[in-house]
Amino acid sequence: MDQRSKKLLSLLENDCTLNHAQLAALLNTTTEDVTAMIGSLEKQGVILGYKAVVNWEKTDLETVEALIEVKITPQRDKGFDRISERICQYEEVESCYLMSGGYDLTVIITGKTLREVALFVAQKLSTIEGVTSTATHFILKKYKQQNVFFAPKEEQKERLIFV
Repeated sequence: MDQRSKKLLSLLENDCTLNHAQLAALLNTTTEDVTAMIGSLEKQGVILGYKAVVNWEKTDLETVEALIEVKITPQRDKGFDRISERICQYEEVESCYLMSGGYDLTVIITGKTLREVALFVAQKLSTIEGVTSTATHFILKKYKQQNVFFAPKEEQKERLIFV
């Protein structure tokens, strides 16, 4: 991958609202070139989507987010993939990662209530063949996500002052 493509990906990852003309100016190239580069990166599966980072605490929507550690028994010829793919099919699942350490997978889910999350773990996740144990951790407050701070700028500066 060339340097311009890497720079383009970095720019989009930091702010996907930049339009093609802005990206072209930042990359010192043409709008047509940016459009072609983005199309190629999307076609190759390098760019998978565009998302906004939302602070749901500032809305009237009540949700509960949980990080669930999952131990599984890898399956012959499929390893962790078959079970992971099955877990990813649930609409509650936001993210699923293969991890090193004491647990095999980290699954991040969103529900309406603690009970809804608990029922997901008890009735759906833990009943999958090959899942041997789970540990659920509820996210109480977000400070930073995808390089975006959730605290107002004034609060960030105050917290960084050392005496």
